[in-house]
Amino acid sequence: MKLISAIIKPFKLDDVREALSEIGVQGITATEVKGFGRQKGHTELYRGAEYVVDFLPKVKVEIAVSADLTDRVIEAITNAAQTGKIGDGKIFVFNLEQTIRIRTGETGADAL
Repeated sequence: MKLISAIIKPFKLDDVREALSEIGVQGITATEVKGFGRQKGHTELYRGAEYVVDFLPKVKVEIAVSADLTDRVIEAITNAAQTGKIGDGKIFVFNLEQTIRIRTGETGADAL
């Protein structure tokens, strides 16, 4: 099992959700986060004063999948979230040792 964590632009969340649904992913977790990378933020003007916005709004999407679905999930996220501009985000893949469904007590891939 793998845990795939993707940091994407907020307006791409619906596209990513639809792409994942099309390949059979049943559930995702999305969290609003802030961060910066190569973009290094930007400056804005507010009531005549210029200030620097260091952390930009992003969305973190987490998906737990069986190992055989990993490549398809990565491809779906990449295709759906890509704009071709800086700040499109990153995808991280982690090994997932154990999964337990609290309601039924199912474990492993059955709990996904």
